[in-house]
Amino acid sequence: MNSHAHTHGLFDPAIATSQRGIWAIKWSFVGLFVTALVQIVVVLLSGSVALLADTIHNFGDAATAVPLWVAFVLVRLKPSRRYPYGLGRVEDLAGVVIVLIILSSAIVAGYEAIDRLIHPRKVEYLWAVIAASIIGFLGNEAVAIFRIKVGKEIGSAALVADGYHARVDGWTSLAVLFGALGVWFGYPLADPLVGLLITVAILWIVWESGKAVFIRMLDGVDHDTLEEIKHTSGHVEGVVGVSEVRARWIGHRLHAEVNISVEPTLSVAEGHKIAKEVHHQLLHHLPHLGNAIIHVDPIDENGEVHHRVFEHARDDLPTRSQYFNQAEEDYNK
Repeated sequence: MNSHAHTHGLFDPAIATSQRGIWAIKWSFVGLFVTALVQIVVVLLSGSVALLADTIHNFGDAATAVPLWVAFVLVRLKPSRRYPYGLGRVEDLAGVVIVLIILSSAIVAGYEAIDRLIHPRKVEYLWAVIAASIIGFLGNEAVAIFRIKVGKEIGSAALVADGYHARVDGWTSLAVLFGALGVWFGYPLADPLVGLLITVAILWIVWESGKAVFIRMLDGVDHDTLEEIKHTSGHVEGVVGVSEVRARWIGHRLHAEVNISVEPTLSVAEGHKIAKEVHHQLLHHLPHLGNAIIHVDPIDENGEVHHRVFEHARDDLPTRSQYFNQAEEDYNK
């Protein structure tokens, strides 16, 4: 055991990170809402459909703060008998709602752009449209930097995805500027065409954000995280080997299961001491780790295959040990 004494777990870090998440959501909502309000005034004056598409999207972005805020509030609730793991999964559901909101904004923006191509309309106050596009870019970029920074600090995939979404929105806001310049130089269709380009950009965001959210919902974890867990566990004194590593995200907290191998001559108390130190080191090396279950196996019976009671097996699927070993082989090829 380490000589320094401190205790992990008396204060759930998810509470602190959720508070920071709510703080980030609140101020990013204010930034996007103010940006969209400025833009909507210019839309009403100018009739620019490209700026309208960007404004619709910015209002949609502001609306995504609502499900995220609800998720972060619910995550702070304590586990119960009904929900023994807490309500961290609500954050994944919030991610789905966010993707649907973004998709809705793409549909509305696309419809307006196509309608303007069919029924052209003169764009007024081009200088104001240009100014509004620059304001839209600066507002979105500020929100993007803020959300990505806080999202990475607390390990929230939904908040990071929303941050990158805001960054792309900033570039789509600049696209409005080029549409206005096109109209200025005598190409009136430049405005609705830029509106269509913004629609395509929004749909790309839907695809990328949807992938990130659904990977989390399906318990997807990057290989580097599993390797870090395996490496850290294997370097604890008394650990002879690490046979299996599993992990999943519940909200923005990582939960892991590790099978470690120890000498079979150790007592239960000695094995427990080693497992406790493994847990301790994992908390140090993985800042977003919420909990880790450490299985202690004797070296001659390491892995989940030795925990299986074959006469009660309900299917002929491979054991988790076989899945784990095959995945390791496939990755190293």
